[in-house]
Amino acid sequence: MSKNLSDYRRNYNKMELLEEYLEKDPFVQFKTWFEEMEGSSSNSEVNAMNVSSIGLDGFPKSRIVLLKEFNTEGFIFYTNFGSDKAKAIVENPKVCLSFFWPEMERQVIIKGTAEKSSEDKAKEYFSSRPRGSQLGAWTSHQSSEIASREVLDKTLKELELEFQDKKIPKPEFWGGFLVKPISFEFWQGRSNRLHDRILYTEERRIWTFKRLAP
Repeated sequence: MSKNLSDYRRNYNKMELLEEYLEKDPFVQFKTWFEEMEGSSSNSEVNAMNVSSIGLDGFPKSRIVLLKEFNTEGFIFYTNFGSDKAKAIVENPKVCLSFFWPEMERQVIIKGTAEKSSEDKAKEYFSSRPRGSQLGAWTSHQSSEIASREVLDKTLKELELEFQDKKIPKPEFWGGFLVKPISFEFWQGRSNRLHDRILYTEERRIWTFKRLAP
């Protein structure tokens, strides 16, 4: 390695996160930050989030997926139900979502429980996807072993012919998960590593927040 990692330094000083400006509802606070990130000049995928789960082997595993909807119920993403990710979530629905928006020097960490979203909602979203993505969902049996890349390409071509001039239905093995939060942590980078951290928790359907040491 040509450079010592301890030499990497970045000072965070763009913004602050103070209690007097916080929303009482963490969903509203998240929406505010999400829309501010959308309105920035960044070309980043603002809806890219890390999903962490406990695998069937007992190890935690994290991966980046795309958030496709959020509302007062929770956060929805889509996947193949045969994937390692989906199997792990069905076995242990306790998950953690995290968003990192370096341009705004912000993170959001959300703990919650996941459940399958409605079939109607999944069909509606699937029909809105580009045709190539629809075919991709049929082509890949996610997380299963394949002999080569050529296997995927051959399967895709076969499906293109099969569904030529036809509407592509949603596969039964594909759908969404809804993550219902139990806590939100909002992190705003500050100078000297004295970052702002605000933790929201819910008790008896009432959200409260407190400040954590950085």
